Amino acid sequence: MQSIARKIAGQARPQLRLACIWSTGSRISILRRPYATTQLDLPALDQKWREIRKRNERLRPMSGDAALKSDQPQSSNDRMYILSMFPYPSGNLHLGHLRVYTIADVIARFRRLQGHDVLLPMGWDAFGLPAENAAIERGIDPAVWTRDNIARMKEQLELMNASFDWSREFATCDPEFYKHTQKIFLLLRKHGLVSQKEATVNWDPVDNTVLANEQVDSDGRSWRSGAKIEQRELKQWFFHITQFKESLLRDLEKLGKDDAWPDRVLTMQKNWLGRTEGAYYEFPTHGKEDAIGLHKLRIYTTRPETIFAAQFVALSPHSPVVQQMAGQDPGLRDFVESVKGLPADTTEGYRMPNLRAISPLSLLRDNKGTNPETLPVYVAPYVRADYETGAIMGVPAHDARDFAFWERHCPEEALKYAVSPDRDGSTSSLKNGPYLEAGYMTGLTGSFCTMSSGAAARDIVSQIKAALNLAERSTKWRIRDWLISRQRYWGTPIPIIHCHTCGPQPVPDEQLPVTLPKVDAHWENGRAGNPLESATNWVNTTCPKCHGPAKRDTDTMDTFVDSSWYYMRFPDPHNPEVPISEAAAKSHLPVDVYVGGVEHAILHLLYARFVYKAVVGILYPELESNTEERMATGSPLGFSGEPFKRLITQGMVHGKTYTDPDSGRFLKPDELDLSNPSQPKVVASGKTATVTFEKMSKSKHNGVDPSTFIGKYGADATRAHILFQAPVGEVLNWDEDKISGVTRWLRRVYDFVQSVQKSREPLSKSGANFNGETYFGKSANELPEMGELEAAQWAADVEVWRTTQFTIISVTNALEKVYPLNTMVSSLMGLTNVLIEQQTASDLIKREATIRLVQMMAPITPAFAEECWGILHPTSGSIFANGECTWPIPDGSLRFLEARRINCAVQVNGKLRCVVEIPTKPVEIADRGAEFQHWITEEILKSEEARAKLVGDNDVRKAKKIFPVRGGAVVNYVIPKTP
Repeated sequence: MQSIARKIAGQARPQLRLACIWSTGSRISILRRPYATTQLDLPALDQKWREIRKRNERLRPMSGDAALKSDQPQSSNDRMYILSMFPYPSGNLHLGHLRVYTIADVIARFRRLQGHDVLLPMGWDAFGLPAENAAIERGIDPAVWTRDNIARMKEQLELMNASFDWSREFATCDPEFYKHTQKIFLLLRKHGLVSQKEATVNWDPVDNTVLANEQVDSDGRSWRSGAKIEQRELKQWFFHITQFKESLLRDLEKLGKDDAWPDRVLTMQKNWLGRTEGAYYEFPTHGKEDAIGLHKLRIYTTRPETIFAAQFVALSPHSPVVQQMAGQDPGLRDFVESVKGLPADTTEGYRMPNLRAISPLSLLRDNKGTNPETLPVYVAPYVRADYETGAIMGVPAHDARDFAFWERHCPEEALKYAVSPDRDGSTSSLKNGPYLEAGYMTGLTGSFCTMSSGAAARDIVSQIKAALNLAERSTKWRIRDWLISRQRYWGTPIPIIHCHTCGPQPVPDEQLPVTLPKVDAHWENGRAGNPLESATNWVNTTCPKCHGPAKRDTDTMDTFVDSSWYYMRFPDPHNPEVPISEAAAKSHLPVDVYVGGVEHAILHLLYARFVYKAVVGILYPELESNTEERMATGSPLGFSGEPFKRLITQGMVHGKTYTDPDSGRFLKPDELDLSNPSQPKVVASGKTATVTFEKMSKSKHNGVDPSTFIGKYGADATRAHILFQAPVGEVLNWDEDKISGVTRWLRRVYDFVQSVQKSREPLSKSGANFNGETYFGKSANELPEMGELEAAQWAADVEVWRTTQFTIISVTNALEKVYPLNTMVSSLMGLTNVLIEQQTASDLIKREATIRLVQMMAPITPAFAEECWGILHPTSGSIFANGECTWPIPDGSLRFLEARRINCAVQVNGKLRCVVEIPTKPVEIADRGAEFQHWITEEILKSEEARAKLVGDNDVRKAKKIFPVRGGAVVNYVIPKTP
């Protein structure tokens, strides 16, 4: 009796007992409970509840439908717009698709259970080169190939138990959609944000099209075909994204608040925008080259303060000035010819024998008329001719490339440091290598010593400018206007007509959309190139202005144009007049949660931000909360709205990969003996295969067909497995063997639900008839009066309900944060354990806790939850009933249930070292993660016993990994053994 009373009162429990939901049996043979009466068939449940959902959808409008039928915006307080990046219809879903759409659906279902009116649409990013290439290979219209793929992928998507609103479905190749892409093009052109001009473009010789700079990798190859890019002069269409560069950079700060967007995405966008504060310096020259008119070398630097440490000047061999000097210097001419084709990081160089450069800083210091110090001038291939002036000041102490070059050509020369990490300007911590960060000026800089490098940069440029006019501050941006022209067929036609008399003319609104012509002969003959150029009946037209003969523009738009605005269309998908009505925009925009891969951090997301600011800023500027700022500018450039409030980027899915230990060759499934999964054997040699997890690909034979997997285990188990294996933002190593734990968990829940259903007491629908705070708010004075059995039941009730309340808190926290969704699954498994373990708990508490367990499982395992809900409530409707708030919330009872201290078993490398008493985990700290690990370690080390025993090789502060279990009841520290 006393031990029971202690437990109720929240004192430390004298014994520690861990239970695990995993069984030691095989995956197929699951131990049956005596109270289980119905066989659990997860794939059959999927089919049953998909059919019920389809039947119900035919009887009621989908979410947000009223907004489509009204010119008045509806209140957005209870609305949520959840969107996952729509797929390209390649023909088959992969596990990466399944992961992102599962995450989006879980968020959407959670918000519906909270009572929100959620929009979760789905569509298809259908234009693009793969369809065109497939059409050439197969001799069919790309529209046919695309539509077939869409139908097949839609069937696959419907297998995953997602709650997509298919009534809003569209493909970007639908004329009804790209009519508005063309309208957006003309709208931007009308406002001066689109122009056509001659440009040196990136030409892909394999795909025969132009690529934007963002679509060329660092090696100068196409992002899609991998071909080496060629430079060509063509007349191209551009979107003037550079006009929005200031707002695109400024509003990143807004997106960074409250971790709305991941830091790495913000950093990538900031770097791509590439705003730098630099300066131009002019270095006077001294030498015989004055005869060709070379009196000054103009250089650009992003670190003006390092001019104090300049030790040479370097010119690109391809710069005009070097080409001119090479005509008079045979040695230079031979060098320029010899370095062609060298890698960009080469340290080759040619020292100009009769040319020196004078630093303007030296002239500034020369007050006595003495000869200023001169610097050697080199021709160096690592200097780019296409970057600014093709000349740089070499600062080996503060630039890695300059250092590598200087170390080869003047290794005996000491480095001159202008900037130091130390506030006193000391260089003692700098050891024969470049210091690349900002810092404080050194003694080399004279009166600037100890000044911050940023402030010194501004001051020194101003001084040289004022005294010598040899310096000029300059702000540079990396971003360039967005080249949208593509010389291909399968894209949105550019709605421009070219007239020799009137020039380029917009296609009149009533003639939109300009649809793609049928060119079946082109595909049947397997021709390459752009068939629009030879579609004479389509190309030849009349000028809308003078009505004379004219020709259509034969370019199509970059497919990123489609994806830059598609999210605006889902709230109003059938509007024939505008991309989105004002009412729909006010009701649904911006998107509340956007889920997709980090690989789209620059191209898609940057373009989407630009188009949203431009289009919405023109059409509906009042959507901007900061109306005063907008009115002050009077243009969309002042619109600071953003398309996506919150961005979730999920990690990739890697597959289990087997390689031959001798050759390293990737092994096919039929080359493996997997009779013992833990010891896979190579059939040919009998040796144990090497197992790794790598990006899925056909060449590695490690791909997984989601449809096959779902057919075997059911969609709900697959969804739970996807979430449980890794945090949302990390790489998921797909391991089929581990799904057995998930299926066993679902089996246990299902069996327990059936046992609860047999109890005689009536069930509440959503906990509305049960008040935990009232039930557990009994006076502590009543506890001593309880009999042994009554007290035991009371203790079990306390344990069950306390776990239930903590689970509600932790699961809700995981769903709101999204990234720790894996902890949601583990928390629900832990609640399942407690429910089954606490057999003496009352039927009432078991039922109420089970109701909440099923409600919390519903976002992850919707069909399974519907089935369990139907067992618990045979006469009620769906657990996802529209407009009803059925998500459980804490009921205030924890103050009567909370155990203030628990015993924590501390293990080091699996061996128990001590058991200490620590506080229970704070509610605001998640069950997993660095914050919890730090907290529990600090609490453990507050114990005198722990500090005495956890020393040396057992010092937990040296742990590489920490594994806390059940809120800190056990924690295992993995510490590398010292040699």
